[in-house]
Amino acid sequence: MSNILLKGGIVVSPKGLKKADVLISGEKIVAVGRGLRADAQVVDVGKKLLFPGFIDAHTHFDLEVSDTVTADDFESGTVSAIAGGVTTVVDFATQNKGERLSDALNNWHVKAFGKSSCDYAFHMAISDWNDDVRCELEAMFEQGVSSFKVYMIYDAMQLSDRAILELMCELKQYGGIVGCHCENAGIIGKLRGDALARGNTAPAFHPQTRPSYTEAEAIRRFLTIAKAADAPVIVVHLSTAEGYEEILRARKNGVRVFAETCPQYLLLDDSVYTKPFDEAAKYVCSPPLRKRSDQKALWDALRRGALDTISTDHCSFTADQKRAGAEDFTRIPNGMPGVETRAVLMYTYGVKKKRITLPQMAAYLSENPARLYGMYPKKGAIKAGSDADIVVYEPNGFRTITAASCHSACGANPYEGVRYQGGVETVYLRGTAVYHAGELLRPHIGRYVLRGKPML
Repeated sequence: MSNILLKGGIVVSPKGLKKADVLISGEKIVAVGRGLRADAQVVDVGKKLLFPGFIDAHTHFDLEVSDTVTADDFESGTVSAIAGGVTTVVDFATQNKGERLSDALNNWHVKAFGKSSCDYAFHMAISDWNDDVRCELEAMFEQGVSSFKVYMIYDAMQLSDRAILELMCELKQYGGIVGCHCENAGIIGKLRGDALARGNTAPAFHPQTRPSYTEAEAIRRFLTIAKAADAPVIVVHLSTAEGYEEILRARKNGVRVFAETCPQYLLLDDSVYTKPFDEAAKYVCSPPLRKRSDQKALWDALRRGALDTISTDHCSFTADQKRAGAEDFTRIPNGMPGVETRAVLMYTYGVKKKRITLPQMAAYLSENPARLYGMYPKKGAIKAGSDADIVVYEPNGFRTITAASCHSACGANPYEGVRYQGGVETVYLRGTAVYHAGELLRPHIGRYVLRGKPML
């Protein structure tokens, strides 16, 4: 069993910063403290930041959607993750209509096994609710799936309010949690149909037909259902100030609601949709990019600790795939990459701009998702007994994001030309250096993470 001693780094946790050595034995951290000595390979990380391995709890790899398949599978997607300091992803195993949950889960195991360069776990996205599915829930927990996603939109995925309520009530006995994509399908469907009828087919009409109130209404309805179930829930990819206000209102009324946002809703705005088609289509995602006032509200919420996680909703498509909507914006595959750039963007435009602190960055990117999704303290912490998932972050120097320098198979990046400070220098996955100085050292060693109940 090999031992590694990381000397002189600054360990970052939600509780603060401390200069400390970290001793790794095999796959585990065995000691954290000043002046550690051991028979070990000594690695000088003096004055660099040591984060717990980042967790991206919202990715879509190898997903069939919009009559195509995402550009990134578990091969390219998890290489991108490791390069961004992400040591664990939680992807969405997606049930097709009429499919058993066990079959959906097995499909995702086949997609990921032997291809993943970071550790991985699965949420279960439910598209079909019935008594047979109800009977499968207990087996999902036995197989490490303790979080479930529902959609209030998309014909292939949408569940009724009653189905969502029944699922919430059923999951309470197992200690599970439901996350939701909150958009009002009826209003959006009408607005999109009207736009096309008027000949409005350009990407600029994507945000116009998904206005902020359609997110806010769906969040209000979802949280009303949660109150009826007396169950904890998660709002995923929160994008609007209006939606945030609904979350605050529900919390005051006793609803236990956790909230996730994404870098695109913090750093990009809807002005990009007026660009020429190929450029504008890069940014077509749902919910769409919003106003700068929404960005400010979300940053303020993060600063106050009123949100819980920052994930990416990594769902990538090539320019050719996006061109399926060249004559009809509703046919543009929705989504963009993000798993590789999240950490450097949050450090540069969050921490260095004093919008969040370093401890908050560790909370939002590491510990909080580990707790919320039943992986803590195995994941999400630099402490004795935890997996030795560690990101060595060089805080100095400046670089520029380009699609060419990233590892996504989609060939584009929504942050093309954006400058960032510092960068991910070395990544340890369960005690093995898997990435260093821009080079992937050990591909395909990712393992499935058997998750427990959320620590709420």
